[in-house]
Amino acid sequence: IDTVRRAGKTGGVDMPQRLTRMDINCDMGESFGNWVMGNDSGMLPHITTANVACGFHASDPLTMLDTVRKAKDHGVVVGSHPGLPDLLGFGRRAMSITPEDAHAYVVYQSGALQGALTIQGLSLHHIKPHGAFYSILRTEEDLAAAVAEAVAGLTADPVLYWPAPTDSALPAACKKKGIRVVGEIYPDLEYAPDGSLILQRAKHETDVAQACAQVERYVTTGEVEAIDGSRIALDAESLCIHGDGPNCVEVATAIRQTLKNLAVEVKPATA
Repeated sequence: IDTVRRAGKTGGVDMPQRLTRMDINCDMGESFGNWVMGNDSGMLPHITTANVACGFHASDPLTMLDTVRKAKDHGVVVGSHPGLPDLLGFGRRAMSITPEDAHAYVVYQSGALQGALTIQGLSLHHIKPHGAFYSILRTEEDLAAAVAEAVAGLTADPVLYWPAPTDSALPAACKKKGIRVVGEIYPDLEYAPDGSLILQRAKHETDVAQACAQVERYVTTGEVEAIDGSRIALDAESLCIHGDGPNCVEVATAIRQTLKNLAVEVKPATA
């Protein structure tokens, strides 16, 4: 993580004072046929990285190709957003799968996206698991090892995007294999005191000022604020802003301005 260092030390270790560079990512390409999900067109001008659905939890061939083309037009790098094979449940229902299944799901979905990227002269930037697939990969070490193997084999410089903290099963397995892990914070969600995200059952308007304050807090201190007012130190270098919230574009615009005011360069995370 690019930082400016404090003059002093804590426990003999240099403490980061503030970030000087940040990535902004968004889940995209999640429409299916005539069913539209998310404001992709509105969000693309404000982000640097897109996590594109690959057909298992959402998306279809036309949507995938169109999303990749639009991302290229905006200079946005693209990673795969593989999920469980659950179109009806939008990939949010847990399934009992084997390590072989998990490995194959990531390779199959990312491979489909790689085809769309190749047509546009682009390459796969990263992998970021979706929904219930992410949830089981937090704890199931055998599945995590299989997915880490898939991630390692998909590109020459593999990258995993993962909600911070990056110490659960999949990011740990990826780090063991030398895979770069990019941690994320979520300014449009709230944090529980244990550092876990509080997921919304239904999307509602984000408090823009609160989201910007969370971003500024993280950039300057490396911490986010939980709902009880406590502070949580996280290892992140990307912000994830959801594109399906009712005021997502307003949130993204304000966060970009906040980063500009803080002299933070907004760029994709590099391998």
